Amino acid sequence: MSDVDLTTTVAGLTLPNPVMTAAGCAGTGKELDQFFDVSELGAVVTRTVTLDPVAGAPMPRMTATPSGMLSAVGLQGPGLQGFLATELPWLAQRRARAVVSIAGATLGEYGELARRVGNSPGVTAVEVNLAIANGDNRGRDFASEPYQAAKVLEVVRRDVPRGIPVLAKLSADVDDIVDVARAVTKAGADALVMINAVRGMAIDPRTLRPTLGAVTGGLSGPALHPLAVRCVWDVHEALPEVPVIGVGGVRTGYDALELILAGASAVQVGTAVFADPTTPMRVVADLRHELARRDIACVADVVGRAHHQEGDRP
Repeated sequence: MSDVDLTTTVAGLTLPNPVMTAAGCAGTGKELDQFFDVSELGAVVTRTVTLDPVAGAPMPRMTATPSGMLSAVGLQGPGLQGFLATELPWLAQRRARAVVSIAGATLGEYGELARRVGNSPGVTAVEVNLAIANGDNRGRDFASEPYQAAKVLEVVRRDVPRGIPVLAKLSADVDDIVDVARAVTKAGADALVMINAVRGMAIDPRTLRPTLGAVTGGLSGPALHPLAVRCVWDVHEALPEVPVIGVGGVRTGYDALELILAGASAVQVGTAVFADPTTPMRVVADLRHELARRDIACVADVVGRAHHQEGDRP
């Protein structure tokens, strides 16, 4: 199995393996580093960074659901200045490939985040979280409409240095994810990350009131996996030249392989980290095993393989 080559390329980045963390699920890497060397992952995606410090959503913020989790953390964090002062330097010291997730309420905020993050040492790529309420558009999130999503990507791509890839994180809570994918790619996104958590809600059986303090939250975990596979499939089918990073319910090597077969060049591990912090590195090992048992020598050879004719599949 050691002969299996897990090297992958995403938007010009060469990664030693296709497994990353997902934004918001591993802090900024320190939490996981006590379990394994975070530099061994393909990349570490930070929690989403905002311009100003954010206290976060009211408690409770998380609740278990069948085959998943509902969460409404509210982008709690120290703001950009705190992130650049302490969290990004730590990742650079650990030699981790840092993908910095950013989010703003306005185009101006996205632009400032892009300029300051993109020009900071130690940044491998910038991931644009579009599932944020648009303060200029009556609270609709930027991911809801292709036009609004594209405006954000235009601003970010303009202000991030050309040598640093810009990744657009897309939501499945849209009329047509292919339309959004096409719009943000045309606006300058170098790769697509899909999918973000989808909106959900739970009612507490004791209080008969919404379980989460914010009422609604993002559904993630295994329940999301088939939806993520479908979205990756649809976008790769329509835009086969655009690199995709698949995320949603990845717990095993085959979960990762399934997204890769659908068209993803890399994957992200999120919710599973809460139950087992070693999951990302276990998925790396499991993926190598899944490829070896099918006599596949290189993970890059099976990106989008499920779109081929039946006789070509592994």
